Amino acid sequence: MAGEFDFIESLRQRAQNRPGVICGIGDDAALLQFDAGDHCVVSTDTLVAGVHFPLDTAPADIGYKTAAVNLSDLAAMGAQARFCTLALTLPSLDAGYAAALIDGLLELLDSHAVALVGGDTTRGPLSLTLTAIGSLPAGTALTRAGARAGDGVYVSGSLGDAAAGLTLRGAEHAGAEGEHKLARKRLLQRLARPSPRLALGMALRGIAHSCIDVSDGLGADLGHICRASGLAAVLESASLPASRALTTWINDPQQLLALQLAGDDYELCFTVPPEREPALAQIASATHTPITRIGIMAPGEGVHYLDDAGELMAAPARGYEHFR
Repeated sequence: MAGEFDFIESLRQRAQNRPGVICGIGDDAALLQFDAGDHCVVSTDTLVAGVHFPLDTAPADIGYKTAAVNLSDLAAMGAQARFCTLALTLPSLDAGYAAALIDGLLELLDSHAVALVGGDTTRGPLSLTLTAIGSLPAGTALTRAGARAGDGVYVSGSLGDAAAGLTLRGAEHAGAEGEHKLARKRLLQRLARPSPRLALGMALRGIAHSCIDVSDGLGADLGHICRASGLAAVLESASLPASRALTTWINDPQQLLALQLAGDDYELCFTVPPEREPALAQIASATHTPITRIGIMAPGEGVHYLDDAGELMAAPARGYEHFR
């Protein structure tokens, strides 16, 4: 790869022009078209080496996760992912490294029919900023502000795998074999390559009152719904879903809870009124996504946790904040 312009040309050749792309990579700006009556949904996230991923992370995993965390934001709004742009900063333009990074990015984008339509490249410390663009019918967006008292609080998938993967990453665990070895591999995979719940998000339109993705930690993210909706959330700590891989490695309840609240799982947390809860079983089946009820929205403020006996317990540690 000779230089920046050759790299951009290689991206142009690999990027697929999906429906709605009138002009993609190769011009001063992308030209896109949306269906009449649709709202445009836009989200931007930056991943920085040493902050969002360890410095020795495989480049394909970095590219994949960059796409995943951005598409997860669209999923939380109930949007269909359509397009994205990438601002890529690299210390040097190493051909093999850059190609592997783009391999991982396009692997996930292509699996969801998302078109890479532009961006920027520059030299500096490794970071990736992706702007994801989606669409949905006007008036159907899921937001943080719609929760109502009496709504059940639900979460998709399982919690804690990514945090456990981070604790296991780099550790030798030479004696791990059999089920422990497979579980460790699964936890590391969940850290490196989270699954954005796009199909679930779209299926929740008209069902959920509010929704958010779990990136900074369940308490922190659900706390955003509480503040936006003017309510409290009361969670049953024993109901938080844990994968078999996680419980294979962790059997201490307090350690398990700490990992489940640590974030980076990119599951969806949402609230649903009682009369719509029966629809969730069909949605879970249709989207191949486990859904678990973990609590209820109630008058008050903040996120509260109940122990196994149904008693209020001390609030666990807060979620991740960049500047705290």
